[in-house]
This record gives sequence, C-alpha cells and structure tokens, in this order.
Amino acid sequence: MTTETTPVRFDTKIAVLLREDLRTWQRLNVTAFLVSGLGSELPEVIGEPYADADDTPYLPMFRQPVLVFEGTKETLTAAHDRALSRALPRAVFTSDLFSTGNDRDNRAAVRAVPKGGLDLVGLAVYGPRNAVDKVLKGARMHP
Repeated sequence: MTTETTPVRFDTKIAVLLREDLRTWQRLNVTAFLVSGLGSELPEVIGEPYADADDTPYLPMFRQPVLVFEGTKETLTAAHDRALSRALPRAVFTSDLFSTGNDRDNRAAVRAVPKGGLDLVGLAVYGPRNAVDKVLKGARMHP
C-alpha cells in the first residue's frame, strides 16, 4: 500500500554529464540546454503543472530529479559511445556551441562533425537506472 508520504522511487534516471574543465556559467548553460532536449522529446519525464495556494499556475517540470555528474573528456567520449550502443535517448553539447548564438547555428555546428570527432562538453541521457549507471561509468557526482 502506498500513501502520500511513501517515498517515490523511479525505475528511470535523468542524468547530465559535464566535462570537468568547464567554467561555472558554462556548466549551468550546458545543463539547461541538455535537459531541455529530454523534456521536449520524452513527455513521460514531465510531471503535472504546478499551482500555488492562490491558484497561480506554473509550468510543469521534470517528475524526477536530474542528477549531474562530471568527468574528463575521455569519460564523456566513452559515455557517449555507451549511450549510443544502448540506444538511450540523449542530447549532446559540444564546445563549438559556445561560439554560436542560435538554434540553427547550433544544429549546423553539430552536423558539421562526425560523431567520433565531436568535442563533447556535455551529455544528457535518460533511461532505465541500471543502463544509465553503466553509461556513466567513470563519472563522479558534480560537487
């Protein structure tokens, strides 16, 4: 039997992996961009809309926590390969995107580079907890 106070456990995980050499503003920017991709394509990760006690409506957010990790460039490359091999939903952010200023140019920058040559600075992934854990092997929780 579950009650309103029973902790909610999710069978899935939302995770963001950031390259450890990013500046603080870059970490925040990359995280925001990456998770927006998951929310737009995976409606099951979005919860119900919010409202305060005055019935002021607010947009819905993810229904579960987003865990943020960090790792080396090599850790990101390996995680990207594992996410692809497991066909998990994913979003990427490359270093080239720091020099673009809009969605069209962002997509063109990624499109211009083969997947093995992407200079990844961030990766978001969603899927079963154990599969996401395997993708993130070698990464550590963001401090």
